[in-house]
Amino acid sequence: MPKQKKIQVRTQRRMNGTAKLSSKLRSIQFIITLTFTGVAVLVAIIVSLLLYDKFASTAEDNANLNMQQIVEQVTYNLDLYVEGMRNIYEMAERQIANVGSIDSPVLQERLSTMMQTREDLFSVAVFTPQGELVLNQPQSAMRRNTKLTEQSWFTEPSKTQDIFFSPPHIQNLFEYKYNWVVSMSKRITYREGGVSKTGILLIDFNFRTIDELSKQVQLGKRGYAYILDNLGNIVYHPQQQLIYAGLKYENVEPVLEYSFRSYLDESTGEKRFITVRTLPQTGWKIVGVAYYDEIVTTKRDLNRFLSVFLAVVILCVIVVSILLSARIARPIRRLERTVKQVGEGDLYTPINVSGAYEVEQLSKRFNQMLQRIRQLMDQIIFEQEAKRKGELEVLQAQINPHFLYNTLNSVIRLAERGKTDEVVRMIQSLSKFFRISLSKGKAFIRMEEELDHIRHYLVIQSIRFRGKFTYEITAEEQVLGLRTLKLILQPIVENALYHGIEMMPDEGFISIDAKLEGGNVVIRVSDNGLGMSPEVMNGILSGSIRSDKGSGVGVKNVHERIGLYYGREYGLAFESELEEGTTVTITFPAEMAEPAEMANLAERAGPSGPAKPAEGQKGGGTS
Repeated sequence: MPKQKKIQVRTQRRMNGTAKLSSKLRSIQFIITLTFTGVAVLVAIIVSLLLYDKFASTAEDNANLNMQQIVEQVTYNLDLYVEGMRNIYEMAERQIANVGSIDSPVLQERLSTMMQTREDLFSVAVFTPQGELVLNQPQSAMRRNTKLTEQSWFTEPSKTQDIFFSPPHIQNLFEYKYNWVVSMSKRITYREGGVSKTGILLIDFNFRTIDELSKQVQLGKRGYAYILDNLGNIVYHPQQQLIYAGLKYENVEPVLEYSFRSYLDESTGEKRFITVRTLPQTGWKIVGVAYYDEIVTTKRDLNRFLSVFLAVVILCVIVVSILLSARIARPIRRLERTVKQVGEGDLYTPINVSGAYEVEQLSKRFNQMLQRIRQLMDQIIFEQEAKRKGELEVLQAQINPHFLYNTLNSVIRLAERGKTDEVVRMIQSLSKFFRISLSKGKAFIRMEEELDHIRHYLVIQSIRFRGKFTYEITAEEQVLGLRTLKLILQPIVENALYHGIEMMPDEGFISIDAKLEGGNVVIRVSDNGLGMSPEVMNGILSGSIRSDKGSGVGVKNVHERIGLYYGREYGLAFESELEEGTTVTITFPAEMAEPAEMANLAERAGPSGPAKPAEGQKGGGTS
């Protein structure tokens, strides 16, 4: 296959594919599916976004509220514990104030009993303003170089009348195990040797209890709580060692500004929710820290759930829309296929489509329309047959008087010249010509009769034209018994004479050849006349070419009669070149003649036998 041809084939295939795709995209099923799916998906997306926004906001609020509740619970527990520490301190202060002398064994016994009842109570001691030990429980020797006068629990009581709570620190005053403690101190009055003196009461509580209360805080997987004193010092932190080592940083400035606050902090490079609560008795601030990414994880889980939900909804919507649109479009497609068959010419295909009310009504109306079309077509065929019959009769009425007038004039001229033989021959041919033309009003005759009819016509015309042309008629034996529409050759031969040969300076020649080709009768009428231009040749069958010579509508009439009886694929075809000649090819299906037509031929032949076959007949006219 040539390259150009391959390119054309590929281009045609692409165009066909594009056309099919375009038809599918414009189908009612696709439009319904797309519309229904689009609307449903849009609604699902809007609902999902609203739900996500609502649930995400709710999740964030719930997380923040939960953190606040946890921090408030820890604050409450610590407040209770601090209240208990204050009560113990006040109890110890009262016992010291109520004894006659601070070195009384009764006081030592009471303090010892108090310490045994509280596991978190580490030590009780009284110091003079100069830092000398007056009383301690449990009794133990003091360490050297403790620098107690520089410690906050010793210096702060001189500045306030309330109990001072120190930050957590290591107890280094007495010679026993080091412990993390929170010290409570205050200036008190005691009696020694009957003299009232001023001193500092120090009670150390084990920090472990506060540590355990603070460790109970669970703010997500990474969240925690820590405690600040009113100066911004960290009282407790779950990552205390990292704080002291400088590996972790807490932004305490915003915390110190408020006693009750919740805010979002990004100072450490991560988003964190901060909740601040304050212990009223100590001024300590309980700070809860929750990481935003854990709340986002909840949002992410919600987002994943909504994505799966949306995907399932979209899938279900697509399936439902496809099934629904198929149910709606199925009867319409059946109707479309039936209409296509009707469009291809099958007007007898009934349409029985069930489905929606509108489709059923359309089916009924279409069947009524088909019935009406068939009635109209039958009427048109009847009218066309009547019209063609009338045209044929008009044609014959035009041919016969005109042709008879010219022929009789020729006979008179021949008789005046004494050419008796030619007169007899011409009158015999005229008689046979009109007998075949009439044919008792029948539309079909045998091919042998049609060829015999045109032979008589040529005999008459050759005498009239005085040797202007010669002719030859040949036919295959199997063609002679076939039936044909009558008078299909005479208008064509007449055109050949008047438009092709009459104006020639040389002798003309007309050839008529009838053959059987592929189940069709093919008759070729050729002449060596002047020929025709393409414009004239194309205008003959359309009827746009008219002349004052010949039959006028004869050739067009022959073509339309053949098409009407046998189908539009049959009829006349022209081949012509100027100054070379013209060939007219007549094609129609081969059909055997009816018995009545055979009887008509025998009657015409008379007792002498059947008519002589036209094969190989030649003739020429002389003046």
